[in-house]
Amino acid sequence: MTQSAPEERRPRENQIIAQPATVDRCQADYRRGAADRTTAYKKMRRAGAPGRS
Repeated sequence: MTQSAPEERRPRENQIIAQPATVDRCQADYRRGAADRTTAYKKMRRAGAPGRS
């Protein structure tokens, strides 16, 4: 049995940190997430979670 040399492991660049947060980007991200929030809310309601306050 031969062991291969371990690969050099370097962490990948974090895309969230790599791009600066701006008001425009935050608002665009929020708008893009509307469908996901709606779906999550419906699933929580079906599971018996209390309504929004």
